[in-house]
Amino acid sequence: MEWTDEGTIIGLKAHGESAVILEVMTRDHGRHLGLVRGGRSRKAQPQLQPGNHVAVTWRARLDEHLGEYRVELLTSHAARLMAVPVALYGLGTIAALLRLLPERDPHPGLYEGFAVLIAHLDEQRFTPALVVRFELAMLSELGFGLDLARCAVTGSPDDLSHVSPKSGKAVSRRAAQPYLDRLLALPAFLVEGQGGREPSAAELLAGFALTGHFLRRHLYEPRGLREPPERARLIELATRIAANSPAADSSTD
Repeated sequence: MEWTDEGTIIGLKAHGESAVILEVMTRDHGRHLGLVRGGRSRKAQPQLQPGNHVAVTWRARLDEHLGEYRVELLTSHAARLMAVPVALYGLGTIAALLRLLPERDPHPGLYEGFAVLIAHLDEQRFTPALVVRFELAMLSELGFGLDLARCAVTGSPDDLSHVSPKSGKAVSRRAAQPYLDRLLALPAFLVEGQGGREPSAAELLAGFALTGHFLRRHLYEPRGLREPPERARLIELATRIAANSPAADSSTD
């Protein structure tokens, strides 16, 4: 068995004295693991870092075996990402999510979204909003997508402000008034047509609270898992950055 693909490294762990088991989100083979002999060497370590874009050739005697990787570095992102804390926390948050995918199950949409994220993770003013959007994409990919296109009560796409924590459907501001204590806030940057604006700290908190509710309900709690610690650190750092950004200052003028 042999194939060649490209992907982004999401993790690795030591195996034996000199090898590592490399975890890659590949374009055509999904989240896939493979053994890299000599992966702990000085020469190999800089290449086998999370976030790096690589070409991999996987070989095994049988398809169900772990198999071995031959790795070629295509684009090094790790050094750039390691220099920005919000990028590291964002990468850790997304990597933990991707590990919930069934191994070897292709998800080309998530692969492309992950590639976009990696390209912009060090742009700390926009990274948190991209992570929230990726979390929404992850929910949708696994069959738990939210319906944020129109109001569940009126059917109108206008003035959407909240989401039902049970159905995952959006609710307009007027229809939400009698039930505000039961609904989740829908920040403007998640409403269609609002994606280009830098969100405020409050909007980021609302976005993470929204996706966090459904991630816990559908993905983490059924598996007996907790949210990755990187997510809480990302939220704390992201809201601090947003609160001190020029956009936040101008919004209060």
